[in-house]
Amino acid sequence: MADAEDRVVLEFDLPITGAPDAFGESFAAAPVSEGLELGEGLEGDPALAFRRTLGMFATGVTIITTRSADDQAHGMTANAFMSVSLDPPLVLISIDRRAKMLALLHEGSSFGVNVLEAGQAGLSDRFAGRAGDDLPEPSFTIVHGTPLVDGALAHLVARVVRSYWGGDHSLFLGRVEYAHYGEGTPLLFHGGRYERLEASAELFSSLPPELLEPLLANGVERTYAAGETLMERGTSDDELMLVSSGEVRVERPGRTITLGAGAIVGEIEVLDPGHGRTASVTAVTDTTCIVVSGQALRSSLGRDPQAALALLRILAARLRH
Repeated sequence: MADAEDRVVLEFDLPITGAPDAFGESFAAAPVSEGLELGEGLEGDPALAFRRTLGMFATGVTIITTRSADDQAHGMTANAFMSVSLDPPLVLISIDRRAKMLALLHEGSSFGVNVLEAGQAGLSDRFAGRAGDDLPEPSFTIVHGTPLVDGALAHLVARVVRSYWGGDHSLFLGRVEYAHYGEGTPLLFHGGRYERLEASAELFSSLPPELLEPLLANGVERTYAAGETLMERGTSDDELMLVSSGEVRVERPGRTITLGAGAIVGEIEVLDPGHGRTASVTAVTDTTCIVVSGQALRSSLGRDPQAALALLRILAARLRH
């Protein structure tokens, strides 16, 4: 998706041949293009196979922004972005040499990196130059003289300190001068399409009360003191718990959330037992839960096809998104 940007091709040539890079080497010493070997089972155009191979690496989606010569906001969609260093704070972006953005970036100029939220696929399409009357209009806030896309999950402003040859792309190393992030779920890109993260299972939690209550009728009440473990990641138990009072902390790799009364934990393990808990759950305060064994819950679903069908509809709705 490094090429997912405005499709206008500019006659803009960087003076790179024979010019020294930051390491004192010449771009004239760039490697000679050689044939690309395709692995077993792959055939056809090597360039297409290479692009599809790269597409197996799931990334976030960003909009790179800067100011044009006539003081207008200019942006392009890109996932060719990476962090480089924490001290000093450095990031790297890769820009197609056909893109209008290339004419606007140079050492000393600033650019913004806007990490898109899961609901901003329309903005990604707009800045990728895709047609559509229903695509949203962006709005911007100016920070350090650089336009940033309103509503993005995270923002960075960086000043270009180095630029490098990168084949049909140019690489720009930027020192970060501003950083901000908010709460939300990132928009993902994988295999040529948008994807999204699911923050929690919310399967049984999404059932209407008249279908959920009979499933929990065989549960028993348990109390947990603050700091006590309700579930431990990796263990093989498959109980489902409804938090009836208090608060619990749910910890997954890279993500921690706090849930209160009415929350249900342990939903995935009940439907797919034997593969271990996906999260650890700890009582934040003194907590009371209604606990239902996986076997009892699955038996109840077998006797209530309406509830089972409702769960399938919830799963189908998620697949559509």
